[in-house]
Amino acid sequence: MHHSHPRADPGPPDTLVEDLLDRSNEPLEPTAVDQARMTAAHRALAGVDGSRRVYGVTHGFGPLVDHPADPDPARQGLGLISHLATGQGEPLAPDVTRTVVWLRLRGMALGHSAVDPKTWQRLADLLNAGFLPVVPGEGSLSASGDLVPLAHAALAFAADGPVDDGETGGTTSQAWSSDASGEWRRADASAVLDGLGLPPVTWDARSALAFVNGSSACLARALHTHRELGALTRAAAAVTGRTAALLGASGEPYEEALQRVRNQPGQRTVASWIRAERTASGAPPDPAPGPDRPLQERYSLRCAPQVLGAVLDQLDLQGSVLADEAEGCSDNPVLVDGDLLHGGNFHAAPVAFASETHASCAHQVAYLMERQLALVLDPAANGGLPPLLTPRPGAGSGFAGVQIAASSHLGRLRQLGLPASFTAVPTNLHNQDQVPLALNSANAVAQMTERAWWILGSLLLAVNQLAHLTGHRDGDEARLWRELREEFPPLDRDRPLAGEITRAAALARARHLPRPTTNPDATTAAV
Repeated sequence: MHHSHPRADPGPPDTLVEDLLDRSNEPLEPTAVDQARMTAAHRALAGVDGSRRVYGVTHGFGPLVDHPADPDPARQGLGLISHLATGQGEPLAPDVTRTVVWLRLRGMALGHSAVDPKTWQRLADLLNAGFLPVVPGEGSLSASGDLVPLAHAALAFAADGPVDDGETGGTTSQAWSSDASGEWRRADASAVLDGLGLPPVTWDARSALAFVNGSSACLARALHTHRELGALTRAAAAVTGRTAALLGASGEPYEEALQRVRNQPGQRTVASWIRAERTASGAPPDPAPGPDRPLQERYSLRCAPQVLGAVLDQLDLQGSVLADEAEGCSDNPVLVDGDLLHGGNFHAAPVAFASETHASCAHQVAYLMERQLALVLDPAANGGLPPLLTPRPGAGSGFAGVQIAASSHLGRLRQLGLPASFTAVPTNLHNQDQVPLALNSANAVAQMTERAWWILGSLLLAVNQLAHLTGHRDGDEARLWRELREEFPPLDRDRPLAGEITRAAALARARHLPRPTTNPDATTAAV
């Protein structure tokens, strides 16, 4: 079991999720223990007396469990993944899909799923060769696992699917293929398999059920978003320190002694990042506010360690939950110590709750940055600089449009933050009468995080304009702020800023991903 521990001193965030994602990109090879467990479990299931009912093997699926299964395991398995291939919407990104399949195979290798070891090895060989199914992102309840998206993946591995007849709209199963420039495009799964020189997978009923009967889609989506939120939090701390320095705001809210008496580890870490950035941006050692600044700033500056620190601590906690989920077996039924047990290990409630916490975290970071943008643009708070940071008020509108769009992004982000588990609907002839909708939540948080990056990009451009107006200069050419100054000229006259917002956000994202593993003071000062 992996658990995060309180940090006595400021240090890097918990790295469980980062470690998992790094490992998911490595070749997947079974250990001798894995092989022995899978072989023993498969033999045990094959030897089960025919009088014992086995879900999905001797009997049907879902509410049809009291009806006999197809006597042909291959037909039973293909029927399972075929009837579940009902997903819609944009596909999961290729890197997320790789994590989905890697997690699925890791869980199956524990030996509790009783899958055919040959089938497992065929899947691992395909994954290691770079075969990635195209998986629709919408349509999962995350109750009996992520049945629908995983069924699409299973069909792609089998190079099976309806042929497009021009009338019904059916399409063959698809896989990702990268072109000479490294760009991903969709292609027919059988063509991708032919290009790899590898045969497709033939599914038996137990192996097919084990593949689709797990939380791997919502878990993979949550793991990737978790990493994004960590990067976003660090970027928000950096821009807070930069803003405080350029405005001459008090450094007292970020002093170590203040954080120490609060006794919240995330707050101490974030404050150390803000201090480092504030110092690197030229603030004097004396933390007292400048002559034209108030004794106490608005909360969006003064309480940034408390807000972002709370986010950091929640990410540590949810990272532990997600890592535990990744280490387990989310399947049904399972073999444990020779006993075949029917239950509900596929129910993704842990991932749902983690994603719903992620939603709160994404909102708090985005809200803080949107409020900092408002502060920087307001003459009442920015030290008397021109309204909306335009040097030509009236003749120019400065960052008015940027703020309008950022406010819209925050509003949409809040809409997306509704916990998906609050919207659950019983289905499947009331067999699935309690569903977590974890993938729905994970998808929503990914969209929230994207919008939070847009808000960050807006704030970065405004802080860059603040540096231009105050004549501030940085000497370290490796720093993000110098890149921003050189790429984005002063806003002397109004110009379209949509592309600049996304480019600024991309610069910050590239600086903060992957997760830093060095001392936070040194790391933040280097961005």
